[in-house]
Amino acid sequence: MAKNRRADMFTEDGRPSDADPRENGPHLGDERATFAEGLRHVRLTLELKCADLDAEQMARRAVPPSTMSLLGIVRHLAEMEQNLFRKMLAGESVQALYCTPDDRDADFDGAVADPAVVEQAWADWRAEVDFAERWLDGVTDLGMVIGDPDNTKGSSGGDISLRELLVGMFGEYARHLGHVDLLRECIDGRLGQ
Repeated sequence: MAKNRRADMFTEDGRPSDADPRENGPHLGDERATFAEGLRHVRLTLELKCADLDAEQMARRAVPPSTMSLLGIVRHLAEMEQNLFRKMLAGESVQALYCTPDDRDADFDGAVADPAVVEQAWADWRAEVDFAERWLDGVTDLGMVIGDPDNTKGSSGGDISLRELLVGMFGEYARHLGHVDLLRECIDGRLGQ
């Protein structure tokens, strides 16, 4: 399989390109700016790694019998963004984007090779990222404590700080960006930087 190397992300020497939109962000910011920049970086990485693919490629399940696909991961991360920022932190009561009590894997199960499904997944993800960025812009205390007696937020049944929740979001992206690397390589040989 020929490797499709994009100039904006991949370089012959493996060093970052000045054209890579993830580079040249703030490096000496305060804690809130550091979290915001880190989230911007992992979110851009997801977009870059899924660039230039059609609906069939986005929905391709490259490692059967797993239902994991690039499209499923986009849908899953949209739902994770919604769960953390819109539901948990902002306290909004909104319907889940994909998953239901009867189908907890609908984010992956419903990732089908339909251009409209792909377009909707990216629209959902971008809307949730936009909400999260605006919400985080208004935060002054990353140590704010969120009560979680029923362990719905990953606190093991106690209080949890915003800082810990943000680290958890980085972990969610990190785990899935590794999957994205492997899935993309199976599709067209494109390797991560």
